[in-house]
Amino acid sequence: MSLLKKIYPPPKWRIPVIILLGAISGLGVYIVNISNATSYLSDDPKTCINCHVMTAEYITWDHSSHREVATCNDCHVPHDNVFNKYYFKAKDGLYHASIFTMRMEPQAIVMKEASAEVVQSNCVRCHKEQVTDAKMASWVFNHEESRTERTCWECHQYVPHGRVKSLSAVGYHLDPLAPESEKKSIVPDWLDNAINNPTIK
Repeated sequence: MSLLKKIYPPPKWRIPVIILLGAISGLGVYIVNISNATSYLSDDPKTCINCHVMTAEYITWDHSSHREVATCNDCHVPHDNVFNKYYFKAKDGLYHASIFTMRMEPQAIVMKEASAEVVQSNCVRCHKEQVTDAKMASWVFNHEESRTERTCWECHQYVPHGRVKSLSAVGYHLDPLAPESEKKSIVPDWLDNAINNPTIK
């Protein structure tokens, strides 16, 4: 009870403290709602396009062979235990949210070293039977112990996301979740008119 008395504000500060706590709580609820924060607890790939900078990656994954068998989290977060999975998601997510909020995202999205290690481990985890095939035992006895420094996508570069990974290459898909009738080109109208109706001066 004495601890409660110590943290309880004096009478003249009670109303300002209540107002301040209400404002902080309201702002917190607003931020969680506007950022769709609860979606990050799921494995739904659509979560990755909460930020528009990942649209090209989502679209190319959606047209790849992996779409039927793997979501973004299957490849991009650790799967050794549930705590490591959510720790990595939180750490990576806070980094991405900070970069996106400050408008510091790069033109070309490239994995950091920690993310590349996770993806490489997941490639081997999912394709363990292929990489330890008996026919290949003559040159790779144990793939997990005899790994080279090369990553899987150095050879299989078009598998996870297809041949294109840029906004300029994915055409009519600014919002991949929009109905077909509402999809529009990323090419501005003035440029589209200039291309389709060239005039000779």
